[in-house]
Amino acid sequence: VQLQASGGGLVQAGGSLNLSCAASGRAFGINTMGWYRQAPGKQRELVAAITRTGTTKYVESVQGRFTISGDNAKNTVLLQMNSLKLEDTAVYFCAADSRPAMWRYGWKSVDYWGQGTLVTVSS
Repeated sequence: VQLQASGGGLVQAGGSLNLSCAASGRAFGINTMGWYRQAPGKQRELVAAITRTGTTKYVESVQGRFTISGDNAKNTVLLQMNSLKLEDTAVYFCAADSRPAMWRYGWKSVDYWGQGTLVTVSS
């Protein structure tokens, strides 16, 4: 499975950005897709994820601001990020896993990773 991420960039605080990720290869075996992020000096953390059945999970700090959606037919996932804050600055990684609800397992056990994309929120 290969994950191709797009989006990210520089935005002012309060602004919006979208991150997209597309899975290819043996994507039929994927049950969860989502985004993790890693800020300098911090551990990688789950931002948002969605299962094939539509169950979503968000880290508390982005609830109400970020929305994740998926297209099972296209094996894609979209993360809409609104009201961005300085603390959202990080490298964002698309992730996919064969297990449902991959957030129940540590990030180190995630099956597939896309390349990181930098999101920088400026004041």
